[in-house]
Amino acid sequence: MDVQKRKELQITAEKVRRCILEGVFHAKSGHPGGSLSSAEIFTYLYFQEMRIDPQNPRSPDRDRFVLSKGHCAPGWYGALAQRGYFDVSELQKLRHIGAMLQGHPDMKGTPGVDMSTGSLGQGISAAVGMAMAGKMDKASYRVYTLLGDGEIEEGQVWEAAMFAGHHALDNLCVLVDFNGLQIDGPVAEVAGPEPIDKKFEAFGFETITIDGNDFDEIEKAMEAAKACKGKPFAIIAKTIKGKGVSFMENQAGWHGKAPNREEYEAAVKEVESRLEAFGAL
Repeated sequence: MDVQKRKELQITAEKVRRCILEGVFHAKSGHPGGSLSSAEIFTYLYFQEMRIDPQNPRSPDRDRFVLSKGHCAPGWYGALAQRGYFDVSELQKLRHIGAMLQGHPDMKGTPGVDMSTGSLGQGISAAVGMAMAGKMDKASYRVYTLLGDGEIEEGQVWEAAMFAGHHALDNLCVLVDFNGLQIDGPVAEVAGPEPIDKKFEAFGFETITIDGNDFDEIEKAMEAAKACKGKPFAIIAKTIKGKGVSFMENQAGWHGKAPNREEYEAAVKEVESRLEAFGAL
């Protein structure tokens, strides 16, 4: 990846982080930790990888994305807003009654959302179904889905993985946000899922493990996924929970807690200091 493209993506990821903070602060609830850890993944998908058109969000040729860890919708909404699916000001109404952006993704009310999610483990099943439909229709679109590392404790995830491997769904790319923390604490202590890559491989996936907050590594993984034939692909993305806000990083307590005004202002100040360093403020 050239220097200019990396800088553009880094700037966008910081803008997505600012959207996350704005959304959960105004909602007074939500899930900042896993949204922040996934900011680079959302950014790469929507600004580099996926074939999409914000002006025609239901195009039959579009690539599909399913946020299986649906509680991290603030991160996805931030990317969708920055990409032009709706105005950034909608984030200030996150989780409000009657608002476009609810606490979990709603495919009926939010442009760019291909599947309503929230019940953990179910999103990947929907993504697998989309990929299977694409194969049956001989369509060219690809399907991407993002799971949490705590989410893969759900048995339904592995039923979906078995189906995807059995049917050689090489139009499917599964990403796991491996930030090591879930609402109850360290994932390794709750129900340790490692080795995650070997588990997906056992179900017929090609896998790669990367730094999920590094755009060069994300690009390498995405290129490998597109080159993979005859197998679905899984990217195990090691990330930092709460990435980009120093007092939220690696803190399980920020899994599902909104900042108060003082915390919000401190967090935004950190994000905007990086934007200023990039000359983007």
